[in-house]
Amino acid sequence: MTEHIARAGMPEEAALLGLRETLRGEMLRPGDTEYDATRGIWNGMIDRRPSLIVRCHGVADVIAAVNFARDQGLLVAVRGGGHGVAGHAVCDGGMMIDLSSMRAVRVDPEVRRAWVQGGATWGDVDCETTVLGLATPGGLISTTGVGGLTLSGGAGWLRGTAGLCVDNVISADVVPPTAGCCEPPRQKIRTSIGLSGAAAVISALSSASSSSCDRSNRS
Repeated sequence: MTEHIARAGMPEEAALLGLRETLRGEMLRPGDTEYDATRGIWNGMIDRRPSLIVRCHGVADVIAAVNFARDQGLLVAVRGGGHGVAGHAVCDGGMMIDLSSMRAVRVDPEVRRAWVQGGATWGDVDCETTVLGLATPGGLISTTGVGGLTLSGGAGWLRGTAGLCVDNVISADVVPPTAGCCEPPRQKIRTSIGLSGAAAVISALSSASSSSCDRSNRS
């Protein structure tokens, strides 16, 4: 039964080979060595089996995966940190777009802004901001994914003084189902993020950061 679910709606072999050749990252299918470990998420009660998993190494891979899923009519689940209790990061059948290899974080202390890839966790962000004496509202648990928590609003330790995670988002790189990566105008960011859970993939976010000393003095 589980094998049947995993292979339901599996695209033609030629199409799969074409996708594999396009990717810098890996494409995993049922039976591949790392398939079971990759489909697993934090909530061990979720046991879903996608037809294929695309482990993206960059935005080009995300675009290729979104294009392929649209053209093949596949259900899509997006894994960032894989920490969501409901298990939306993985699906039965369809495609799992795995961003967990995209964990880069860059911080500009002059403008107090952090750029974060879609697979980064709050631990990754904390590592890069605290060394500069900066902080941005994040989750209560360091292993939570930045993208997932931010898209759901995001309550963390600094919510009393700095608001929710989403309140501090400055920009987002969005891969819509029509593919191609775009950054919505500032006034449209909240709308784009609000729709993205069902319609697009957020490949990166940038957030405002403030002095950790300032925050501690206000609390």
